[in-house]
Amino acid sequence: MKIANVHKDGRWQLAIADGERLAPVFELAEAAGEPVNSLPQTVDDYLAHPDLQARLQQLCREALHTTRWQGIHTEEAVFGPCVLRPQKVICIGLNYRKHAAETGAPVPENPVVFSKFNNALAGHRESIPLPSSSTQVDYEAELAIVIGKRVSHVEPDRALDVVAGYSVANDVSARDLQMRTPQWLLGKTCDKFAPLGPYLVTADEVPNPNDLPIRTYVNGEIRQDSNTSDMIFSCAELVSYLSQHMTLVPGDVILTGTPEGVILGMAPEAQRWLQDGDEVSVEIAGLGRLTNRFVQVS
Repeated sequence: MKIANVHKDGRWQLAIADGERLAPVFELAEAAGEPVNSLPQTVDDYLAHPDLQARLQQLCREALHTTRWQGIHTEEAVFGPCVLRPQKVICIGLNYRKHAAETGAPVPENPVVFSKFNNALAGHRESIPLPSSSTQVDYEAELAIVIGKRVSHVEPDRALDVVAGYSVANDVSARDLQMRTPQWLLGKTCDKFAPLGPYLVTADEVPNPNDLPIRTYVNGEIRQDSNTSDMIFSCAELVSYLSQHMTLVPGDVILTGTPEGVILGMAPEAQRWLQDGDEVSVEIAGLGRLTNRFVQVS
C-alpha cells in the first residue's frame, strides 16, 4: 500500500495511491459509507494507531475499487512530507562504500549518526530555499526508514519487524556550513533541507530494502546511480544499532545515507553547487520519485 499526506479542503489528509490517482481517506470513507473516525486521518495518525491500520488496509483492498470516488490526480495533488511530525529524524553519514571512497573518508566502524529537525521537512514539489549564508548546497539521495512500533534494544534479525514502511528522501546539505565545525548539524537542518515522500510504501511491499536501485537527477541529468546493496550498514543493522541507544517510536524517520555522485565528491573544478532554479529528483525503485526546485532567498 502506498499512502501520502495531501492537502485538501484546508487540512492534511491521508490518501491512498491508486495508479495515477490518490483517494483521500475522507472521500473514500464517504463513498464506502464508512464512518471517517474509524480510519486514520493522516499518515501520522496511521502510524500512531495500529488498531486503525487493519481497517484502512481492508478498505484499500475492497472499497478502493468498488466504490465511486473522484480523487486527485497525482500531478494536481499538494503533497506534504509523508510523515508530518516525526519525533526524531535520524541521519546516517558515510553509509555507502563508494560514497566514502569518493569523499576520501575511511569506511566507518560504527554508523555515523546525526540529526535533522522538523523545520527541515518538505514535501514533493515543494520549493527548497537556498540559504543566503551558503554557496555550497548539495543533494543526497537517501532511502528513508519509517518506524511503526515502539522499540528498544531490538536484535538485527527482528529489526525490520518494527518498520512501518519506506520512503524517498533528499538529505540536502550546505557543505560550507556543514564543514565549518566538527559537528555537521548547521549545514544539515536548514529550512526544508529534508524533502520526504511523496509516499510511505508499507513494508510488506518492500521485501528487501537493501536491494533497491537509487538515482538522483539534476535538471534531468543523472548524477547518482547506485543500489542500496552498497550500504555499509544494512537497514536492519541501523534500526538495531539505534535502538540500543534510544527508544524508537512510531513515526521516527531514519535516513540511511547516500551513494556516490554528490557534488562534494567531484573534483573542485567540476563542482557546480545547486543554484536558483535547479530541479532535483530522487528516485528509488518501487517507492516513487521525489522532486524539488531550489530557489534563492535574499
